[in-house]
Amino acid sequence: MATQPVFTISLQNVHFRAYHGLYPQERVEGNDFIINLAAQYSTANPQIVSLDDTIDYGALYGIVQEVMARPVDLLETVVQQIAQLILTQYPQVLEVRVSLEKTKPPIADFNGSAVVEINLVR
Repeated sequence: MATQPVFTISLQNVHFRAYHGLYPQERVEGNDFIINLAAQYSTANPQIVSLDDTIDYGALYGIVQEVMARPVDLLETVVQQIAQLILTQYPQVLEVRVSLEKTKPPIADFNGSAVVEINLVR
């Protein structure tokens, strides 16, 4: 019995300037964000030789760009939307993990970043 290969395709340390946040100032000034995502997918093809046999990481980046361009209040909403769109558009994806880091959260005397991550399994 042949095993079906499982691959992981990732986008790492993808930087965006976006306008997510609860506070009006965040919607005006924006913030710097870093996205990391990993999508595990299976394929019936034992050899990947064509883009049609895999998932185009440029298309994954397009999904991230689309969601990051629409300001929302919560980081959880952003990661949920990205993960759901990937699962919807790519039925071969078995699991997707997305993290979103806000590099300068509006917290007094805070030196660090805030990160939200989601892991969805089909």
